[in-house]
Amino acid sequence: MRYDVVIFDNDGVLVDSERISNTILAGYLTELGHPTSYEDSIRDYMGSAMHRVHELVLERTGRRLPEDFDDVFHARVFAAFERELQPVPGVREVLEKLAADGVSYCVGSSGSHERIRVGHRKTGLERWFTTGRVFSSQDVGRGKPAPDLFLHAAREMGVPPERCAVVEDSPLGVQAAVAAGMDAYGFTAMTPGEKLAAAGATALFTRMEELVGLLQ
Repeated sequence: MRYDVVIFDNDGVLVDSERISNTILAGYLTELGHPTSYEDSIRDYMGSAMHRVHELVLERTGRRLPEDFDDVFHARVFAAFERELQPVPGVREVLEKLAADGVSYCVGSSGSHERIRVGHRKTGLERWFTTGRVFSSQDVGRGKPAPDLFLHAAREMGVPPERCAVVEDSPLGVQAAVAAGMDAYGFTAMTPGEKLAAAGATALFTRMEELVGLLQ
């Protein structure tokens, strides 16, 4: 394989959480007087850290979200995760293949460490992502599309950026990978391929089973 490390986004790539979390986010923003559809949430916030939600709402309305916004949102999301979250189909097989081939991998997510842990525990992926393989935007301060998270993951894994492949499903994530000097593989399950390609994706795939062949 031509990469030393594969960095996976989490939401929508490892765990099938984007529909859940964006439905809840749109509903909560609407409840607070910021009308937001599910499609709006996907377009504006998918792949980003929570600070982007606060920044865009303030920019557009001149009003700040409540101080407990993140806590309330995450409580609702985690409760929904416990009820219905599933791993992305085929991702276990990809991880098994990487492990069998001796290829290192990790997760680089805009979500918090707690969100990652909750999702991995519910879906049974926690055994694949032990300590030292989980990186969050909490670790660097600036989330995607800034390259900070992916550069941090590469440093911690001891690999130069050009030897890393990033697996992403959002334009913001692809932009972050490109800015970090990494190849980005766009997963089109949630996002039209043309948007990921426009963001700079190296290649596109629609089923997780296709990924290993692309990385070879």
